[in-house]
Amino acid sequence: MTQRKLFVTTALPYANGKFHIGHIMEYIQADIWVRHQRMGGHMVHFVGADDAHGAPIMIAAEKAGKTPQQFVAEIAAGRKEYLDGFHIRFDNWHSTDSPENTELAQGIYKRLKEGGLVTSRTIEQFYDPVKGMFLPDRYIKGECPNCHSPDQYGDSCENCSAVYSPTQLIKPYSVLTGATPELRSSEHFFFKLSEPKVVDFLKSWTQDGKLQPEVANKASEWFEAGMADWDISRDAPYFGIEIPDAPGKYFYVWLDAPIGYLASLKNHFDKGQAKNHWDPASRTDASFEQFVADPGVEQVHFIGKDIVYFHTLFWPAMLQFSGRKVPSQVNVHGFITVSGAKMSKSRGTGIDPLKYLSLGMNPEWLRYYIAAKLNAKVEDVDFNPEDFVARVNSDLIGKYVNIASRAVKFIPGGKLVASDVSRFAPQKLLESVKLLYETREYGKALREVMAFADEVNLRFDSAAPWKLVKEDKRDEAAAVCSECIEAFKVLTACLKPVLPELAAQAEAFLKCQPLAWDNAAAPLGAGHQVGDYKHLMQRVDAKQLEALLEAPAEEAAPAAAPGGEEIAPSINIDEFAKVDMRIAKVVDCKTVEGSTKLLQLTLDVGEGKTRNVFSGIASAYKPEDLKDKLVVVVANLAPRKMKFGVSEGMVLSASHGDEKAEPGIFVLGAWPGAKPGMRVR
Repeated sequence: MTQRKLFVTTALPYANGKFHIGHIMEYIQADIWVRHQRMGGHMVHFVGADDAHGAPIMIAAEKAGKTPQQFVAEIAAGRKEYLDGFHIRFDNWHSTDSPENTELAQGIYKRLKEGGLVTSRTIEQFYDPVKGMFLPDRYIKGECPNCHSPDQYGDSCENCSAVYSPTQLIKPYSVLTGATPELRSSEHFFFKLSEPKVVDFLKSWTQDGKLQPEVANKASEWFEAGMADWDISRDAPYFGIEIPDAPGKYFYVWLDAPIGYLASLKNHFDKGQAKNHWDPASRTDASFEQFVADPGVEQVHFIGKDIVYFHTLFWPAMLQFSGRKVPSQVNVHGFITVSGAKMSKSRGTGIDPLKYLSLGMNPEWLRYYIAAKLNAKVEDVDFNPEDFVARVNSDLIGKYVNIASRAVKFIPGGKLVASDVSRFAPQKLLESVKLLYETREYGKALREVMAFADEVNLRFDSAAPWKLVKEDKRDEAAAVCSECIEAFKVLTACLKPVLPELAAQAEAFLKCQPLAWDNAAAPLGAGHQVGDYKHLMQRVDAKQLEALLEAPAEEAAPAAAPGGEEIAPSINIDEFAKVDMRIAKVVDCKTVEGSTKLLQLTLDVGEGKTRNVFSGIASAYKPEDLKDKLVVVVANLAPRKMKFGVSEGMVLSASHGDEKAEPGIFVLGAWPGAKPGMRVR
């Protein structure tokens, strides 16, 4: 076997919020692929990092009364709980706001500039006169100049995928304030993506098998439309990496974000983690620069379909023309939906990963279900609650676990006897499953695994060992069941990349060496002693699933920003009249001990007494920001008993679902002259 050397990454999550289920889906996909490689004895360095720069983080930190570094550090501190909880094993987790990323980004920029691929020119750029800053592309919205879809971002259209400059938008507006932006002049730096040698390279690179066919086809469409130079600079104020020899200028976040992959790997090597890797097959004495320059190293990225443009044009071009290795694969996946609908936390169609874990739901149920839905295409994955219960309970409990729990009962003392597992053709299954994991056809792999499990269960049922025992054919019963245990071992190896913890429990029961692709087919053999069987996995409890998908009641559903969440189903005026919204004065406001999310407000709603309301707005406001302010509250919402006390209403606020585009939450207020108790009509 020739050992492969792999450098694997997932897209860097933006460091202005917690992980959502889309992040977890991507990490599970990559983690399965990495575990498959490790089972083959290959060297793998699997790294991640927080995407920590940009205007959204700068603004959110400012609103929270923190430095950007403090804001990002608090977000980063919560990552481990998610990753450990879902058995996602990165070798290193770092940040783009790091010395390594600054050194690498500035070095790559200098090489591109020396190569004549960086130019500067004065441009007209949108400026928000209310906020007092130049607006990044994603802070400007308007009508797409190509397909005329409304509320599209200033750099690309989510409807037709057209790429353009913000000044081409029709009827633009500032996402920050809603103001009509003004055009002002500013010097910007550009990467010459339109340069013929860059275009020629990208045409070749995107069509030589590194991308899925549908992604390569999309790249061809971009080439046909023509390549435009890429604006890689932003003006102060900005939270990012300074451009060398250009005071007041910073790299656009999308320049340094993918370089964060290399920065995390460098941090991993510099800390000695590569030399002293937990996996012996992945240990290396090479330096970071030696490793990334090694022609044998494969650089593999897993990303979502919303960031394809950056990873298939800008990123490989930057690497190629700064003298670095280009990616070997860019594996693109779709989004995750719930029962066919777009995720919406407020409508109860979202899945909170930490809530999933806190309810005692087995993380490997989700790993299995997501894997069973994934393939090598750029397709969305749908989480269907009924299908989730049926698939996990049927496949994992009814088929896989069932084999071990039933068969071991008829093997006296747990000592295997001579048997012939070859009737199931285990080697054929192993080779097929290995190939399907390699090509990310996880759903097909698991279907083959479960078909194999069906054969084993059919063999058990047809042999009816309980009858053989009654007929005093105990040796025959033990042989059949030993055969089933041998097959169970093969199944365990096939499921190990998806279910690492369950596989570890099964290995302990089998008393075998850790399973890998090269030892999975070898029989345990006659005389091998297995352990006492202990139940390996519980069935999904439908009540847990109901609790998981229950819409949160303690927070207001954020109002939709332009182009944000889709409009809710229509209601009539009588239904609307049932909601009693009142002006309320914030008499007092304080943080809630034990919660980073909630503020506790004491409100005067004009009743001659005050109300206590908890609101999930702590990420956007400090208590002193709200005291004595007028807010809008749903006054006739039934009191809700929470962990921290009783909440007697709901403070209304607005936000947008796009984590990189929007700065945060906005509490709805009232103009001067309004009084507590006035009804909002």
